Amino acid sequence: MPDSLELVDLLAQIRACDHCAPHLPLGPNPVVRASTSARLLIVGQAPGTRVHETGIPWNDPSGERLRDWLAIDHATFYDESLIAIVPMGFCYPGRGKSGDLPPRPECAELWHEKVLTHMPDVELILVIGRYAQDRYLGKSRATLTERVRNWRDVDPRYLPLPHPSPRSTLWLRRNPWFEDEVVPALRARVQAIFPD
Repeated sequence: MPDSLELVDLLAQIRACDHCAPHLPLGPNPVVRASTSARLLIVGQAPGTRVHETGIPWNDPSGERLRDWLAIDHATFYDESLIAIVPMGFCYPGRGKSGDLPPRPECAELWHEKVLTHMPDVELILVIGRYAQDRYLGKSRATLTERVRNWRDVDPRYLPLPHPSPRSTLWLRRNPWFEDEVVPALRARVQAIFPD
């Protein structure tokens, strides 16, 4: 049985990690949340600048939309005993031509398996965006839209989602089936995990 003290030590190691420091324009500030009792795991991309500054994951408009999709309040979302947040990249990767750069690949390789072994009670893993989906569902030629549309075909422990960023607003308009079909199913699964 995983030991919560071991996880505390592991999280301290992650938060002190500077492995990618030469590649991070704002320097390292790993953002991760986990506990041995977590029942829902959110695997997103990487922190944006606001999350980097505050150290609070999903502390931005993307987080507001995600909490709306989940139909859970702020307090529940940030209750580490219930919800773990383990992004593909723990630090802000910098800005590219059309938004933030991809998450640094080192984080998932260095830390994900180690963290996941300490969370035996996770019932649902939300894989948000292409990078998380490639790692947890396997690389695929399918587009993100196809993966999300075919959510019923993946292992029921996983649920692929688009990124809830304001930049996804056009995608959401073009794909109304997401809010008609996937969001209600997501809310039902979250409600089954957290019935109170």
